Amino acid sequence: MQKHGKMKRKKMKKPGKENRKGANYIFITGGMSGLGKGLVTASTAKILQSLGFNVTVIKIDPYLNVDAGTMSPFEHGEVFVTSDGYESDQDLGVYERFLNKNLTRDHNITTGRIFWQVLQKERAGKYLGKTVQPIPHITNEIKGEIKKVVDEENADFVVVEIGGTVGDIENALFLEAIRQLAFTEKVKFIHVVYIPELILKEQKTKMAQHSVKRLREVGIEPDFLIARTAKPLTEEARKKLSLFCNVKLSNVISSHDISDIYRLPLLFLEQDYDILLLREFGLPEQKANLSSWKRAIERKENAKKTINIGIVGKYSKLRDSYISIEQAFKHCEYALGLHINLEWIDAEKIENGFLLNNLSLNGILVPGGFGERGAEGKIKAIRYARENGIPFLGLCLGFQLAAIEFARNVCGLKDATSAEFTKKSKNFVIDVMGDQEVLLREKKYGATMRLGAYPCRVKKGTLAFKAYGKEQISERHRHRYEINNEYRDILESKGMVFSGINPERDLVEIAELKDHPFFMGTQFHPELKSRPLRPHPLFCEFIKAAIRKR
Repeated sequence: MQKHGKMKRKKMKKPGKENRKGANYIFITGGMSGLGKGLVTASTAKILQSLGFNVTVIKIDPYLNVDAGTMSPFEHGEVFVTSDGYESDQDLGVYERFLNKNLTRDHNITTGRIFWQVLQKERAGKYLGKTVQPIPHITNEIKGEIKKVVDEENADFVVVEIGGTVGDIENALFLEAIRQLAFTEKVKFIHVVYIPELILKEQKTKMAQHSVKRLREVGIEPDFLIARTAKPLTEEARKKLSLFCNVKLSNVISSHDISDIYRLPLLFLEQDYDILLLREFGLPEQKANLSSWKRAIERKENAKKTINIGIVGKYSKLRDSYISIEQAFKHCEYALGLHINLEWIDAEKIENGFLLNNLSLNGILVPGGFGERGAEGKIKAIRYARENGIPFLGLCLGFQLAAIEFARNVCGLKDATSAEFTKKSKNFVIDVMGDQEVLLREKKYGATMRLGAYPCRVKKGTLAFKAYGKEQISERHRHRYEINNEYRDILESKGMVFSGINPERDLVEIAELKDHPFFMGTQFHPELKSRPLRPHPLFCEFIKAAIRKR
């Protein structure tokens, strides 16, 4: 790629309050799905944050679901859970990891939520008898939700990703709302386009041109084009995009394939994206500093050591279902300076006779999930890890299955199981919580699980305490079933240590085993709080144990 010419850069102080006059809005749209708008959004926000600005982010999803909680992993990938108990699109997880910032339900706006709120207001007579229409009532609600986040956080910048594709009927009202905002606020538009390279190895820009044409038809002129390509954007393609899409040549940015998603902000900085953003908003120009970010990535890239971790799940063919787990391991790579090879193992294959000793595994993780399918395969994997001294980490359902395996094969309760799987057992080691039982009976599924952050008291002298280094912690949950407290005594008598307890309801949060290199299960999802420069301590301890097993 031909690098942009050197720009004249003024040495300025970091942006202080004297330079801040109201929020700046950046809206990111896409010419097709799968282009990585979420990564562009996160990278843009990260760059602005590194410049000293107070930055927030919002994801707009044009589906009619109120939230992502009831969506299948096969259709939608991972459901990310925020600290305040909101089940969101996985892009909020991307934003949290890049910005090292906890987001809330207000940072995800769906069509379902907007319509719900407007209809509730209509039923309550809030519109003074007027005819309620898509414009202005729906668009005003959208604008109000965006401004609410900006006002609550006193943000200098808000970066908003508009889900879907320009031209879709689903996001038409959102595009109209942000078009209207451009008349009253300081707004810039970034459009992400796809540049294919066909048989003749020429980058073709026509698809991008038509995408911009559709955007302009709804009254939006892009200020930047982010060109998603396999190889660096050629100067010829850049000039075509600039000419036919009416975008400054300097503002056509290449987003080509890279080895690591966390390198995207660095790639953008190489093209003076930071300077260009500030220039568009009329702000003092300066270079962003992501040196610590870069060093962390290079620590992993220069590593010589490799370990193998098996992930035993039923969604192993759809890795997006476990994206936060995958990223948590990547964060450990940055911190510890090694390569972690993830072996994705289908639990049902283990049920059908696949032997884990065919693989050279340094550790085994069993993730969360729902339902009985694949459960017996996971239990076999847990037993293999326990009996062979292989470091093990079980998350949510993985934690529950570890308790079942221990009850069956150590405590002698051969029919130990979960009430989620069957009603025919005398030993429900895992049972539904009382309040959840009522909700299940009434078939109320949306946003009804135990969700979000809950406190946990960590027992001193345990593996968990060694990892956290403190007694009081808080972690995020997403489940309906718990360890049945009636079985705690027998499990403890055989060597299971309950090292983390929820003090409010006396619920087991963390369990581990004595006399094992590393065997731990958590009812919560630690992967949701891991960050590139702040990996989760439980993942780090698990990986350290796996290194010792190497």
